[in-house]
Amino acid sequence: MAIVSRELPASGYAVQIDGRLKAEFATRDGARTGAEELKKRFPMLKIRIYDAQTQTREDVELS
Repeated sequence: MAIVSRELPASGYAVQIDGRLKAEFATRDGARTGAEELKKRFPMLKIRIYDAQTQTREDVELS
């Protein structure tokens, strides 16, 4: 069985779903829009946005 490891991006933003990186974005707005759309469709998932510049993660919650 092959092990797939995605490294954290060096720049931009990434959407993390249940602890796994799924998509990368150049802008925060793009990452937020994508993450919110996923959260609306799948509210049971833990979705976070990773900011490569500050190396922080932000949880995405529906309002």
